Amino acid sequence: RDHLGGPSPSKNQQAGLPQLPAQGVDWLGSRTQSTSWNISSSLLTQGRGRLEPSGVLRFLALIFALVTTWIFIRSYISLNAKTIRLPRWLSLVTKEISVVRAKCGLTKPCPKEFFAFKISSGAANVVGPTMCFENQVIMSPVKNNVGRGLNIALVNGTTGMVLTQKCFDMYSGEVKLLVKFLKEIPEGALVLVASYDDPGTRLNDETRKLLSSLGSSYAKQLGFRDSWVFLGAKDLKDKSPFEQVGSWWHPIPVKWVG
Repeated sequence: RDHLGGPSPSKNQQAGLPQLPAQGVDWLGSRTQSTSWNISSSLLTQGRGRLEPSGVLRFLALIFALVTTWIFIRSYISLNAKTIRLPRWLSLVTKEISVVRAKCGLTKPCPKEFFAFKISSGAANVVGPTMCFENQVIMSPVKNNVGRGLNIALVNGTTGMVLTQKCFDMYSGEVKLLVKFLKEIPEGALVLVASYDDPGTRLNDETRKLLSSLGSSYAKQLGFRDSWVFLGAKDLKDKSPFEQVGSWWHPIPVKWVG
């Protein structure tokens, strides 16, 4: 108490600061305001002393995002640069490795004194046969002039001009049509033959003999659904080297470059 008998002034009053209520009791005798003020003070004190874990994680995530973005942008720019140069690079390589194709898609050209040709049999009853002579496609599925059985084309052996082409059904067709055609082959004509599906069911002794006279070595044994390709000529003295036989499922190619 002071000299007037009242309570002695506190240190805050002596320093000219506002008077705070006693801890645990406000002006009305409750503890609400003093408790809240004490909690806030402790949080502020802790916040000044250290960095919270969530803040560290956010900082690391930001650094990671920046680094990833930088790597992506650098890779994208490098890829675009390579893409711009790619067409020129491809054109140079194409010129170096370009392969000149010979007639009928052969790998090398034929001498001037010889004919180039390629014959492929049909594959089962799905893909039809093809015949190419001197870079001219005579028969093919694309031209829609092939059929089941034997596909035969005649070519002038001197000029290389195509004379005619026909297909004969050897499963349910008339074999007499094939016999007539083979007997009328002119002298000096080349005969190109390719099978499709079934070339042998309707063949008789006469047709086999006529095909053998063209230089075939396999005409006498040709059977049901054999794959057969052959090139011969009228009244050939020796057997033709251009003949192959295979299974029904696989096409048989015969090609010659001279």
